[in-house]
Amino acid sequence: MPAEEPLFRIVRGVPTAEELAALVGAIVVRARPAGAAVPAAVSQWTRSGRAAGAALVAGPGAWRASGLPH
Repeated sequence: MPAEEPLFRIVRGVPTAEELAALVGAIVVRARPAGAAVPAAVSQWTRSGRAAGAALVAGPGAWRASGLPH
């Protein structure tokens, strides 16, 4: 199996790890289609509080009910 050709090559200088990371980040952002949204990461804590199919209802006592088991 032939080795894959690198996506880019440094031809001059000796970049630091931080400089290479910034370059890779810039290439990834530029390669992404315009308007493509990056999905937001949802923490395990947030996920655990969401009941499947349950709608959030605002109103009197809602803050208290939000901490009670469903």
